[in-house]
Amino acid sequence: MTEILTRDLIIASGTARTKDEAIQEAGDLLVASGAVDPEYVDAMRERERSISTYMGSYLAIPHGTNEAKASIRHSAVSIVRYEQPIDWDGGEVRIVVGISGLNDEHLGILSKIAVIFSDPDEAKKMLDATTVDEIFGVLAAVNAD
Repeated sequence: MTEILTRDLIIASGTARTKDEAIQEAGDLLVASGAVDPEYVDAMRERERSISTYMGSYLAIPHGTNEAKASIRHSAVSIVRYEQPIDWDGGEVRIVVGISGLNDEHLGILSKIAVIFSDPDEAKKMLDATTVDEIFGVLAAVNAD
């Protein structure tokens, strides 16, 4: 988990107010970490235009198109939490998980996120977390199970 998701890839209080801004915010973390080239964020928007990455339970998981694989340098997952919900094609989103995945390296962390958001009590912990350490801790606790 620590190689795919690190504390510097988490924002506990995002500033975006729209879906497009949220995709940019999650994508900027991936770019800043060196996981992707800047054009990958455009591919995340392109993917969103073809199919919504809204998952329900206040969660969206934007990621690039298959054609954008060349823009990925290494697998990484970014997490941005929002205090106020963002309208995501009619659904409310408070957690945005940006993904850059090579091979299947990112699937482990995605399965942990799925576990969190399939359990209302665990999802509430993530939504209520107000610091990077608290968010990271919720993921680490699930990882330990």
